[in-house]
Amino acid sequence: MNPTKFISVLSIVIILFTACSKDDYKLDSKSTDPFVRFNFLVSSSNVPLEYPAKSTSLLPVSTYENKSVKTLKVPVTLTSTTLKSPVKVNFSALTSGDANSFSVEPTSELLFEGNKLTDTIFLSFEKRWADKQSINLKLENSSDPEIHIGNLNSYALNDTFTINLGDISTTYTFPVNQFIIKGEVGEKIDFKVNFPNGFIPEEIENASIFKFLNGFDYSLTHDDFGDNRNSVTYHLTLLEDIQNDDVRYQTNITLINIPNYIATGNIVLQIVKPIKSSRDIQANPASKFYDLSNQYYLTYGENWFDKSGTCAWQAYNAFTFPVVVTKDNENAILYNDKGTTNLNDDVYHDAFKIGFNVVSGTSTTNSFNLKRWFTNESTASASSPGFNITSALEFFPENGNSKTNGSVLVIPQSIAITATGTGKTAHIIQISGEGTYKEISAGLFEISFELKLENEELFGGTVTSQYRMYNNKTYPKLDPLNESCPKEVTL
Repeated sequence: MNPTKFISVLSIVIILFTACSKDDYKLDSKSTDPFVRFNFLVSSSNVPLEYPAKSTSLLPVSTYENKSVKTLKVPVTLTSTTLKSPVKVNFSALTSGDANSFSVEPTSELLFEGNKLTDTIFLSFEKRWADKQSINLKLENSSDPEIHIGNLNSYALNDTFTINLGDISTTYTFPVNQFIIKGEVGEKIDFKVNFPNGFIPEEIENASIFKFLNGFDYSLTHDDFGDNRNSVTYHLTLLEDIQNDDVRYQTNITLINIPNYIATGNIVLQIVKPIKSSRDIQANPASKFYDLSNQYYLTYGENWFDKSGTCAWQAYNAFTFPVVVTKDNENAILYNDKGTTNLNDDVYHDAFKIGFNVVSGTSTTNSFNLKRWFTNESTASASSPGFNITSALEFFPENGNSKTNGSVLVIPQSIAITATGTGKTAHIIQISGEGTYKEISAGLFEISFELKLENEELFGGTVTSQYRMYNNKTYPKLDPLNESCPKEVTL
């Protein structure tokens, strides 16, 4: 093998595995042969990587199928040392279909200067394309003749990039499923509707995307759509005082399907003013069920469920976390002052609530062993957010101040579970339940409760299951129950 050629190829490989720039990705190099090429990276699930995400293992692709109406960012990288003078690179953009279905910014010229070795082509879509078509981008020439167009090889030049416009899939969802309010007139909450694949403003500006089940009076407005096609922010303002502490007030806002847009994931948003009870935050029962010093902390449970035709206790575990609140929340207890006198960086937790979530990523934990309740379920948080119940259980200490026992409530809410596969409609399940908790030995707490799941299509109404949950993986063996149990449901 020619040693010189080997070193040259190795340099190219090293160049491909480097850091990111402000816009997308740049590849630093000390190569004496500068070159410019498209640097479009996609994840294993075919999602484009955008700043600040980075990868040291992915290689640029030359084609991409786009099913989104969000702005598509196509990075172009100049591999060179720091530039002593600006470099302009011209490109062309041709399409096999309707040229009016998209716009390109900049229109034909990229600029590189100093340490800015990546520039980005932005493709925006102001209307839906009627038929499948392709957009072909091509790097044409450079203002510096020493800069080579494309990689320094013959098998992956990356001097052209093709976007194939496929079938458009536009959906929307709520990123959260519940807000707790104080019930004061004039109180405001802001919530978002997320559009994972973007939206066309003229398609939704006059559309009725909600249906309402109102438990109190309020007004609802939204921000201008602007250039952000990822979400729309809505503002709810309470128009009446709802201060009866013995009454639970609740309004449901539900996303509905409209032409071209499918409601998926969390489609029901609950705004709740719960029943108020007198509790001493120093009892802090929630703290018995999480440990933030261990990011993989689990609680352990069992529920009475069908196992191959026989009712039995089924074991499970789930990542458990506190519910973070602001310091003005009536149940807020200081968790961490960050070692400073600055009150603005203090972290507060709800002394009486816990929830379940993943440590990181887009998967799901097994809240209430719900994954055993279904067959063929999607475990991605985007389609089945109901597996991550971030505010799940609420504790009510005996006499309001007991540190060892009391009652527990499964916080009533709507959760969404979806079958695997694309284009599936989420099943909206109402959950509720109640029980007790107590310290059964030194430091070991047991929660005993009944969970109710309601969905007419899946269960024919309401089904229930008995649960035991512990803050340690070592707990007493459970005796069988003399009662029926639910069975798995195929989605």
